[in-house]
Amino acid sequence: MALEFKLPDIGEGLAEGEITRWHVTEGQSVKENDPFVEVMTDKATVEITAPATGVVKSIKFAAGTTVPIGSVIAVLETGSGAPAAAPAAAHVPAAAAVAAIAPMAAAPVAAAAGHAAGSNGNGATLVAGRVLAAPAVRRRARELGIDLRSVPGSGPAGRVSRADLERFTQAPRAPIAAPIAAAPAAPAAAAKAPAAPAAKAPTALAAPRATAPVGATKAEERLPLRGIRKRIAERMQQSKRTAAHFTYVDELDVTNLVELRESLKPAALAAGVKLTFMPFLIQATIAALRKFPMLNSTLDEATQEIVVKHYHHIGFACDTEQGLVVPVIKDAGQRSLLNLGAALQDLAARAREGKLALDEVTGSTFTITNAGNIGGILATPVINFPEVAILGVHKIADRAVVRNGSIVIRKMMNLSVSIDHRIVDGADGARFMNEILALLEDPRRLMLGSL
Repeated sequence: MALEFKLPDIGEGLAEGEITRWHVTEGQSVKENDPFVEVMTDKATVEITAPATGVVKSIKFAAGTTVPIGSVIAVLETGSGAPAAAPAAAHVPAAAAVAAIAPMAAAPVAAAAGHAAGSNGNGATLVAGRVLAAPAVRRRARELGIDLRSVPGSGPAGRVSRADLERFTQAPRAPIAAPIAAAPAAPAAAAKAPAAPAAKAPTALAAPRATAPVGATKAEERLPLRGIRKRIAERMQQSKRTAAHFTYVDELDVTNLVELRESLKPAALAAGVKLTFMPFLIQATIAALRKFPMLNSTLDEATQEIVVKHYHHIGFACDTEQGLVVPVIKDAGQRSLLNLGAALQDLAARAREGKLALDEVTGSTFTITNAGNIGGILATPVINFPEVAILGVHKIADRAVVRNGSIVIRKMMNLSVSIDHRIVDGADGARFMNEILALLEDPRRLMLGSL
């Protein structure tokens, strides 16, 4: 019996979604709830599972296509006439199977495939025939052509983490049984010389390392622009095309802030929160936005009105394997320092696993991008359209500065704010930055609730 699989309403009130990845091919057997297709809605990617057990008869749209909700995206042949679903290992495409031979040499797939439920023999737990692992880990395993059932899991209930996968790929594998060309014969005179002890023989000369033939590596690679990367490209282009960007930069003495954070870290950890500098930055930013609300606005070009927001939904740029994602902390101005830290920790973790709902990546009124942990002393961030400003946070470093006529070492950091000059004047941008600097250089004001 043929079953038409329609693109479901994911519950976000959207009219369409972009198919970013198919987990199946035509003619492939699938089981109900197996990974079937990934669909992107705005910045969130959702994995949709198979609606029934059967064989994929046809796929109606290629990856990268935007499809209206309710459209038939695939047809499955179901019922007693359909072939039984094959083990997951049998569905590896030919090219991926070849690439997987070497990584899987130490743990044959045949042995792992024998476990339909319970443990896979490597410490991982199978639930309904699937290994426990985050979507990002599954995606990486597919890219490497590795069956997750062959990977020992170290997490709770044998959950396979990204670290487990990396260790598996880097572990020594069985050597490939291929003949190695013998080294050139030594001259006859050399053969008469006394032989050196075997332990001291220079092994580097025993068999020269084979080098890849010229032209074996591709000089170019073409990657489809789709999914989150495509949406980032569209947003950045729209922002640069629309907003009149200008950037204001100043330096900040964070010596007192570093000391305050260190003193609060034990109490935060006791509450289950890893306290970073971001909660302080968010609180200082919101205080400045309350004094300069034009930076917390948008421009309605259709009505030619400036929409000033008196609520503060703060977005923060998060680097993930899928690309740049901006989770949003709703009503950040009503949260405590500890609550902000917990929200940041939760949203960032789920962003990296691809588990954010659409509501958690939309609706921001102001965005902060923090690359300080990566490095760099200055950047000019692109405004997160349709907002009118974005704050850039850079690395903390010891610098020699002058204080009261003496040269001292202080912990310094640069801040940059990119602003839409159509809405905000340069003087207000500078005053906004000055307010943030004053609060962070004397962070006790934040703790005293002077906001």
